Amino acid sequence: MTNYIFDFTGQTVFITGASRGIGAATAQLLARSGARVVVNYRSDQAGGEQVLAAITAAGGQAMLLQGDAGNVNDVRRMIETVGDAWGPVRVLVHNASAINRSHFLDATLDDFDLMFDANVRGPYLMSQLAAQQMIAAGSGGSIVHISTILAQLTIQNRTLYAATKGALESLTRAMALDLARHSIRVNAVAPGLIYTQALRDGISALGEENFTRYIPFKRFGDPLEIASTVAFLASDAASYITGALIPVDGGLGVTEAGPK
Repeated sequence: MTNYIFDFTGQTVFITGASRGIGAATAQLLARSGARVVVNYRSDQAGGEQVLAAITAAGGQAMLLQGDAGNVNDVRRMIETVGDAWGPVRVLVHNASAINRSHFLDATLDDFDLMFDANVRGPYLMSQLAAQQMIAAGSGGSIVHISTILAQLTIQNRTLYAATKGALESLTRAMALDLARHSIRVNAVAPGLIYTQALRDGISALGEENFTRYIPFKRFGDPLEIASTVAFLASDAASYITGALIPVDGGLGVTEAGPK
């Protein structure tokens, strides 16, 4: 994909978890589309620096910002930092996420709290603070949450992950209603099996063909395919879309349950 129809010139775009995978692809795409992009990372400084370098080498504008998107103090600090440096956030893409692979009987209440802090409480507060900036600016804005098809079609040993993403999707719809009067749109993207390093690490021992054979398109998705959907939802091309959940999964979510 080399042609981009979206225009984010002059807009401040904050992307959490942007040091790798979907977040990195989204940051680079929106930067190429004219945005001033905040590249957030929690611990992968090297990855964040690589994304920053790629954006600036292509003539884009970016800011590297460390912080845990699930930590209240970090969230407040980051939103204030961006507002002071670049003015109000116009687009928030909440991509950062924690995952837990424990069986339901083994997951602890500490695991529960950590997952909900990272995947629900963090997005809630960051969206709230970003929306306040958007309202003060009086120009509207867009919030895009990255969910997963596992919120609807879960698998074993993903109890907490599925629960938090289900909550995030409900939050998306409820926020869309409350923020509509301020011309702030809130939507979510639910990726399927996207070919990131995290996916490759998770399935390497099982063989990629054991997963792609269940996908109607017979291939994994590319991070840029998620980024393009995010760009659409955040752009004026989606000006009448809010409260939507868009699966980007190669048809995996509409197949009959169970192996064939």
